[in-house]
This record gives sequence, structure tokens and C-alpha cells, in this order.
Amino acid sequence: MYRILLVDDEDMLLDSLEIILSMKDMEITGKAHDGNEALEILKEKTCDLALVDLNMQGMGGIELIGRIRDEYPGIKILVLTTFYDDKNITDAISRGADGYLLKDSGKESIFGAIEQILNGSSVLDPKVVKRLTMLLSGKNSGEESGNSITCELSDREKEIAYLISEGLNNRQIANKLYISEGTVKNYISNIYDKTGIHDRVKLAMLLK
Repeated sequence: MYRILLVDDEDMLLDSLEIILSMKDMEITGKAHDGNEALEILKEKTCDLALVDLNMQGMGGIELIGRIRDEYPGIKILVLTTFYDDKNITDAISRGADGYLLKDSGKESIFGAIEQILNGSSVLDPKVVKRLTMLLSGKNSGEESGNSITCELSDREKEIAYLISEGLNNRQIANKLYISEGTVKNYISNIYDKTGIHDRVKLAMLLK
């Protein structure tokens, strides 16, 4: 059973998330209205994943992500917010968020994201991927580009890398390319070795 900490300043959303996640045999270890409350809960109870909003009264989600990453490095962090502007996305990911979903994603997307993150993958909402792509397209010429990152990859590795950047998980990539999940994992391992990037979110951020 996965243990989940919910952090959001809207009581109705906290209650709704508790109900729908409990239906999937997930244990809610606490509900916090801001980062300070979340850290107090973590002093007494642990969790496998923190589901964190960004803009809250008191300590916001960006600061909380950094604190959790520093003080409780074993806890996975999934952002669930309505905001997907450049600053919030890059700040959350750079602080250590394992995933970034929008609140209009739907419960099945939330379930799937939690499963993927707790199984070692990173998750980005398709709208977030699109926003990152737009952000990266405005890079200075002296910065590293997606083309330079993938220049050492085979055609199949490039194809998989870009599917990762679109937010697809291993199973979706396997189904799309008609190959096994094990083969996808092998390709991803090669991509990590060749690019020196060992995180799906960071890889997605650096690809156009």
C-alpha cells in the first residue's frame, strides 16, 4: 500500500483526493494546507509520495519541494497544480520534483502518475511538455540544444528520446513502436549513457 501525503490549501480538493486515492488502496498519511504543516506531519509520519500544490498561503510548494528533497530524499514528489508557467515548471523540476501534473488531468492520470513515479519514472503533463518545448526553443545559441544532446543517438534512440519528451511512459512507448517494454528500457539505458542525463524529466526539458 502506497502512503501519500496531500498538500493543498483547498479543503474540498484535499477531501476529494483522499477519497479517490483511498479507492485505489492508497493510505493518506496526512493532509496539509501548506509547506509548514506538511513538514510537521513528516516529523511524525513518513510517506512514499507527497502530492504538492505550488501556490499556497504560508510556505508554498516550491520551497517545500526543496525542503523535502533535502530532509527526506527518499520521498517522491508529484506536483499537482493549475499553474504551468515557465517559472513554476522550471523551479519545481530544478528543486527536485519527480512529476508535474495539472489539476484538470483527471483521476486516472493522477493514479497513473503516482504509479509511474513510485516505480522510478518521471511524469510530465502534456501541457507542461509543450510549455517546456516553447521555453527551450528560445534558448541562447551558446546553450546546449536538443540537437546536440541527441547527436550521438541512433535513429531509434532519438525516436524514443522524443517520445519521452512528449510525456509517454515505457508501456506507451512500447505500444506505439510495437516493441517490448524490456526493449524500451534497454534503449533508455543507452540514451542515459550517451547523453549523461539519467532522469526522464531532465531529458524532456533539454529536448525540443
